[in-house]
Amino acid sequence: MLSTLELRNIIESSFLPTRCQCTLAADRSLTVRVFDRSCERVDLLVTGISAEQLTSSRAISNLIVGLRNDLENQRSQRSQRRRDSL
Repeated sequence: MLSTLELRNIIESSFLPTRCQCTLAADRSLTVRVFDRSCERVDLLVTGISAEQLTSSRAISNLIVGLRNDLENQRSQRSQRRRDSL
């Protein structure tokens, strides 16, 4: 199993150049925050990710792909709401 530091580094660096913050709670659940590039607004917040299940490179990769998809969906919805309000 990867150390917490290694796991955080893999997840956070996968979003570069966008800032990503990954924290581990006492119950070994992860919280991932991905920030907007132009400001400090959180574009994506996902909590309760089980670190215990991230035991292989495939599991970590699947998590990152899912987070990226969620981020893209959030950004698309935000853009659509802006267009609708004009």
